[in-house]
Amino acid sequence: MSYDGFVTRCVTEELNQTVLNGKIDKIYQPEKDEIILQIRTREGNFRLLLSASASNARVHLTSVKKENPMTPPMLCMLMRKLLSGAVISKISQTEFDRVIRLDAETRDELGDICTRSIIVEIMGRHSNIILVDGTNKILDSAKHIDFTVSAVRQILPGLKYEEPPAQDKTRADSVSEVELMNKVEALSEDAPLDKFLVSEFMGMSPLLAREIIYRFCGNTRCLAGETDSAAFVVHTVDFLKRLCRGEFSPSLVIDSTEKRPEFFSCVRLTQYGDGNVIEGYESISEAVDRYYEGRSRREHMKQRSAALSKLVANNIERCEKKLVMHRENLEKAADREKFRMYGDLITANIYRIKYGDASVTVENFYSEDGGTTEIPLKRDISPAQNAQRYYKRYNKAKTTEKYAREQIEIAENEKYYLESVARSIEDAETPAELGEIRRELADGGYIASRTDGKKQAKRQQTSVPMRFISPDGYEILVGRNNRQNDELTLRKAYSTDIWFHTKQIPGSHTIVRTNGTGEAPDTTLMAAARLAAYYSKARNSSQVPVDYTTVKNVKKPNGAKPGMVIYDNYNTVYVLPEDMDKCE
Repeated sequence: MSYDGFVTRCVTEELNQTVLNGKIDKIYQPEKDEIILQIRTREGNFRLLLSASASNARVHLTSVKKENPMTPPMLCMLMRKLLSGAVISKISQTEFDRVIRLDAETRDELGDICTRSIIVEIMGRHSNIILVDGTNKILDSAKHIDFTVSAVRQILPGLKYEEPPAQDKTRADSVSEVELMNKVEALSEDAPLDKFLVSEFMGMSPLLAREIIYRFCGNTRCLAGETDSAAFVVHTVDFLKRLCRGEFSPSLVIDSTEKRPEFFSCVRLTQYGDGNVIEGYESISEAVDRYYEGRSRREHMKQRSAALSKLVANNIERCEKKLVMHRENLEKAADREKFRMYGDLITANIYRIKYGDASVTVENFYSEDGGTTEIPLKRDISPAQNAQRYYKRYNKAKTTEKYAREQIEIAENEKYYLESVARSIEDAETPAELGEIRRELADGGYIASRTDGKKQAKRQQTSVPMRFISPDGYEILVGRNNRQNDELTLRKAYSTDIWFHTKQIPGSHTIVRTNGTGEAPDTTLMAAARLAAYYSKARNSSQVPVDYTTVKNVKKPNGAKPGMVIYDNYNTVYVLPEDMDKCE
């Protein structure tokens, strides 16, 4: 991972320069494995993020503000009780490991000065945030580890905190050229030098090892038998000593195509060439914050929305099975006219049919060419009963067709609605948005309601539509989910505003404010159409049809599900989905 022991050293030095001797003003826990400390210093206020996420564990200063739960978790309340107003007296790293310890001086229940510490272990799925007292007794932690999880090291309140098992590796600040030279010369000729560095030095990530190799030989893959061992050792020792002296150059690798951060490091990464942009930063926290800003939020939202996504997917699958069944019934009923014809022909020729006949061949007066038709008969019933049997089959098929068409329409509408809900879940950015979608599904009977009483319903958080400004200065509003689509189109929008929606494709309602004119420039209309296409199921398509009309032409049928409307007097444009920068 990018967050290695050297990035940890860089972060520790930065925190010592910024928040050391600062006062812990506020404590938040937006996620079960994430703590944010608001620290007040003479230079200003800082937000310190401590994360024990399995895939995004990290410590750094952040500018990102997150929504907090209505009721703070137990760890958060305990930290507020024991650390509010405490002064950070020491920030340290355990050797070159990914462990940061923050010691804070405060007062105990008797008013005596004491030290309590927060220890953040950045170790993948074993990451943790641990609160200990001055004797290293564990007070609480983000993750409780008992003997069923680890027989070597338990993390439980009341136990003594023990540091993670020491790694049998070389510390970068105590490396010896002679010892390193002996180890390099002992390598086989086909041994990759980057893997050797990772296994040799504490806190060394594959990313940093490849950077050392690249700066030495211009290639990230270099074998021991292909290089000058002495020169390589001198280069490596010099590189590590400069890092130990604090000569950091934080950088971020941006994929120029996706415009997405790919890697970060405490040194300037030179190993990435075409197709990537290297951004340099004065602060390691800025680089790390930029890297994780979208990634961690998406992963947390994915975890939160997993149950809803599965529920909606199961209901979509149920609708698809219904459609298959009713379409098969509709196909079977397609021959119903044949049964009525058989009944009519039997009735017209009943005098020619004898009881017990297996079939009868008669002139088909329904046929244009005047041919004959053979009709199968049941031998154990009379000719008249055979005619009635075919009439009953005709009526049954007719009823089946009518019912199948009705059920197909219902299932298609429900599937369309559920696909719009699935898209809303995928695009949800905050817990409040997921809460709105959950309540929408509860109202529709798809899930049990969690609301107990009116008081709790009032406390539930609600989101607001996304807001954009067009190149011409017109306000564009985009609904985040079906409930918000209804609110936006049917209540907030004026009759003269312009409404956009992807043609027969689940998506968001998009509104252009026209200030009562009912008109907007073509550039604004196209911008709104591209937004409507982007916030729809067709986001990854190339040419998306988008209908637009004035809001007065949009109606909601009685009994329609949230977000479902009908409209007329519209125009259609084909656009490439494109997002815009949101306005606060």
